[in-house]
Amino acid sequence: MFTGIVQGMAPVVAIEERPGFRTHRVALPAELLPGLQIGASVAHNGCCLTVTRIDGEQVSFDLMAETLRLTNLGELQVGSMVNVERAARFGDDIGGHAMSGHIMCTGEVTEVIISPDNRTVWFRLPMELAKYVLKKGYIGIDGCSLTIGDVQGDRFCVHLIPETLQRTLMGVRQVGDRVNIEIDPQTQAIVDTVERVLAARAGQ
Repeated sequence: MFTGIVQGMAPVVAIEERPGFRTHRVALPAELLPGLQIGASVAHNGCCLTVTRIDGEQVSFDLMAETLRLTNLGELQVGSMVNVERAARFGDDIGGHAMSGHIMCTGEVTEVIISPDNRTVWFRLPMELAKYVLKKGYIGIDGCSLTIGDVQGDRFCVHLIPETLQRTLMGVRQVGDRVNIEIDPQTQAIVDTVERVLAARAGQ
């Protein structure tokens, strides 16, 4: 489980390609290294990956074909940055909302509105998932726990403070970029339950 509070950004320092499979290596921030072991979970842009090798600050992770297809991690190149967060431990503060690290889809940045003290970013996601995106609800974007500001059809926006812009990739996202989306599981469960109840009543 993750909290959606990104702990830093890490550069990709090497990529090894094989058919339908990739290993990439990142240089983790020093504060995330203590206690890190093979098999530990670290979120990359919100996607839960497993540590496969540790060589000083350089840590390797394997990515399967489905991960490369479903997320924006397949677009990474050497030098690309990723948002990183180590798995939450019992007793940690949950500053965002509980996130699984399982990406449902990618969304596209459609508009970036810059103002002196904050930034509003609009995204488009697949229409079949729009029913789970509710104004003032939670959503995970590239591993960041964010509150939905507004919803318009298959588009939604978030409002970003300077701290988020400085500490995460949200500060450099531009129109056309793809971001990883994790829907709030509680919202999904409620919407799906209501749909099943209404369908059952309609069938009576």
